[in-house]
Amino acid sequence: MSIKDDQREKVVERLAGHLLETGLAKTSLRELAKAAGVSDRMLLYYFADKAEVLSAAAIRVADQVARDLDATLPPGVRLAPGPMIELSAEMTASPQMRRFMRLWVEMIGAAARQEAPFDTIAAQILANFRTFLMPRLDVPEGTDREALAGAIIAMVDGLALIDICSDEAQSRAIRGALPGLFGGA
Repeated sequence: MSIKDDQREKVVERLAGHLLETGLAKTSLRELAKAAGVSDRMLLYYFADKAEVLSAAAIRVADQVARDLDATLPPGVRLAPGPMIELSAEMTASPQMRRFMRLWVEMIGAAARQEAPFDTIAAQILANFRTFLMPRLDVPEGTDREALAGAIIAMVDGLALIDICSDEAQSRAIRGALPGLFGGA
């Protein structure tokens, strides 16, 4: 790895942390450079433009989430949709994942407004989540796994919105009601 590539990796790591801490509020080029510990010019030395900076940082965050998901639900483990939603809901409520979910909700909002690069980033992350879930679903052959994975993501994202907009007790009560939806309680 070249020195430039090594330095770029360090910058991306710092920027990923910055996005998790501040969300999308502080993403001017100047603020990103400050968070990365470099000048504006140096940031543009490592990246073609602000969109590439944000994309690299967001992808790094998503990669970390993917590693966390793999640790919780390794390849080869398969769950029925109900338990998958319950596990996902508990994971997203953890302090570590809560930061990501807040950033994810912001990115979805920016994508809905067709703000580049978030429209592309959100679509890529969503596709990656579907790809992660599909082989881990314990469902009968012939089931549309892609559609089912999308429905699970929709429910988990909805739970993230509730978590963001509610107090801890209310959010916990809602997550606790999930087994009743799937015949588990």
